[in-house]
Amino acid sequence: MTDSPSAPHQLDLVPDALLAGRAADGDTAAFEALARRHGPVMRASARRLTGSLADADDVVQESLMQAWKQLHTLRDGDAVKGWLLRITGSRSIDHLRRRKTHADLGDLDHRLEAGARTAEKEHPEHAALSGSRMDALKAALAALPEEQRRCWVLRAFNDQSYEEIAQTLNISTASVRGRLARARISLAREMEDWR
Repeated sequence: MTDSPSAPHQLDLVPDALLAGRAADGDTAAFEALARRHGPVMRASARRLTGSLADADDVVQESLMQAWKQLHTLRDGDAVKGWLLRITGSRSIDHLRRRKTHADLGDLDHRLEAGARTAEKEHPEHAALSGSRMDALKAALAALPEEQRRCWVLRAFNDQSYEEIAQTLNISTASVRGRLARARISLAREMEDWR
């Protein structure tokens, strides 16, 4: 039965806990099923954090390699998605540190360019003001402490819940709430002139 061409995809129906256990025992097909199942959300998360599809693909590949090597450390097979997202988040941050740029600024650059082109066509005077406002927001984000910026990016760009952010960053939900509150206060203070 395992020799049939569709056998690997039959594993797609197996629960995470069983796949994780089998993968920890060296079953590469079980690990591939986990990668197929959780790869898209890992890629989306990495893309939001790195600001680039190519970088996201690199991060996911690195994350999966790390996960394969560290499967023995996974304590709860049912929590494999959060565990993989934590690894992806850490690898994304490592990637950003190496690159010396931040995803939130890259995403804002992309949005600024798209918005500026549209705004310039409609109202050139508003385009200049909007560009200055976006520059101020980018500067305010860059000034945030890294742990606050990471929470803010995951919440604002990834639409993650407090619980998902806590899992991704391996911190408590209360810490997520506190960091987001401090980030919002700092951003509001920095952007006060633009209200």
